[in-house]
Amino acid sequence: MPSRRPARVAMLEQFRADGVEFMFGNPGTVEQGFLDELRGFPDIEYILTLQESVAVGIADGYARATQQPALIQLHTGVGLGNAVGLLYQAMRGHAPLVVVAGEAGLRYEGLEAQMAADLVGMARPVTKWATRVVDPDSTLRTLRRAFKVAATEPRGPVLVVLPADVMDRTTDEPVVPTSYLDTSSAPSDSTLAQAASLLVGARKPLIIAGDGVHTAHAQEELGTFARLWGAEVWGADWAEVNLPVDHPCYAGQLGHMFGENSARVTGQADAVLIVGTYVLPEVYPALSGVFATGAKVVHIDLDTGAIAKNFPVDLGVVAHPKPALAGLARVLEGLMGPADTEQAAARVRELAGRKEEQLARETEQDRLRSDAVPMPASVFARELACRLPEGAILFDEALTSSPDIFRYLRPNLPGHWFQTRGGSLGVGIPGAIGAKLAHPGREVIGFTGDGGSMYTIQALWTAARHQIGAKFVICNNGSYELLKDNIAQYWNEQGIEAHAFPDLFDLKPEIGFVELSQSLGVPAMRVEKADQVPAAVEAMLAQPGPFLVDLVTARAT
Repeated sequence: MPSRRPARVAMLEQFRADGVEFMFGNPGTVEQGFLDELRGFPDIEYILTLQESVAVGIADGYARATQQPALIQLHTGVGLGNAVGLLYQAMRGHAPLVVVAGEAGLRYEGLEAQMAADLVGMARPVTKWATRVVDPDSTLRTLRRAFKVAATEPRGPVLVVLPADVMDRTTDEPVVPTSYLDTSSAPSDSTLAQAASLLVGARKPLIIAGDGVHTAHAQEELGTFARLWGAEVWGADWAEVNLPVDHPCYAGQLGHMFGENSARVTGQADAVLIVGTYVLPEVYPALSGVFATGAKVVHIDLDTGAIAKNFPVDLGVVAHPKPALAGLARVLEGLMGPADTEQAAARVRELAGRKEEQLARETEQDRLRSDAVPMPASVFARELACRLPEGAILFDEALTSSPDIFRYLRPNLPGHWFQTRGGSLGVGIPGAIGAKLAHPGREVIGFTGDGGSMYTIQALWTAARHQIGAKFVICNNGSYELLKDNIAQYWNEQGIEAHAFPDLFDLKPEIGFVELSQSLGVPAMRVEKADQVPAAVEAMLAQPGPFLVDLVTARAT
């Protein structure tokens, strides 16, 4: 049994036992007790941010890049309030975050003092679990539970509130490492046989996959099964490399905004396999007609809440995607006759041919636009692709510029491409910083937009302070271009005649990103023409520390 020590010290001992290397946060008065104790724990580095949403964004990027829980410190109600938007992002993206937030103390419960708030109540809508420590002798078991819950499928952020007067009291609670769960469960033979019997013989097969595939490291199994079945693979809740985009069966991502767009794909299938996601995560989902009448639907996931969440399925299987897909491929192959096999192979050949033709058309269009001013983002991406070292990590929040960029920087390698998810702006810059902390030996580049960057631009200061050598590219089109795309579709669906976009979608006056970046300690340069791109790419990659490129791209008139 350890000697008695303050709970604030025991807490840091627990973090050390769990291998925590970084605490991301912004300090506050009610947390000063345990923050002061950090001087005795040099193996836990405090990554200082200037605003709480930045701390969450960096931790989110770090957790995604390591697939391990990341630790965040927030300052009572005001700090938690600042962080709520990106905690929502982390919850929707299943990022394993452990948030500790201080408060003045239990003794002040009834006084409604300055900064007092129901932190657990505030956090419940944006966390997987939220709780409050009320006794020092339960501090460590509560923290271990928090790490376990955050890391168990479906992963997500958790909050532990730490009242200062509880943390100042002593405890002899022992420190032991957190117990994590092995979730690699496989379906039974009878379940696999039932699933295969539902899917065999399909002539228009469809796979809807999401980030549960990445978490399960089941990309190879997904690709093998898709090729065997001859099925298109469409992404939903897809922000990782769940299947290389160059795989012949990868068809793209379903609609993020409007369910009718997704239904045009999903409603054509006569058999559907859903794996590692729920159906369907649009902003305006379709309420019916998602699947064709009579289509067979099989859903595999470790998240019981995702299966048949919104629409019925013929078979729901709670299992780890990796062994489930491998077993299903084995059983399905045994049921497929020569005609089934040949038809599946023909579908794969057709898919591959269509993809090749589409890529050729798009790259030819890029060639024809390469001298335009302002330039398309593809000019920069093509040059960067030629110079980027092997193993680089890319964080994508470019939104409307993303297709131009990732036509050349192909998301093929798991763990080397991360996309924004959850709908919150501002993850591109801090996410890249977190990924760089996770993999300091790799080149990390974050892409964002001029609108999105301003939500967390303070993150540049953190990169400069800690010399975190991530690179940043702001695709600057002077507007919230995605809103223009979305409202144009809304007008079309509502039968409204197209007219001028709202002025509030434009970002005027123009933001001086070079000057702003330099003021935060990060060197930067502006790129407006194609002939400036090679020098900018060279300068960015040669810089050992952080560097920003203000890339002026085609903007609306």
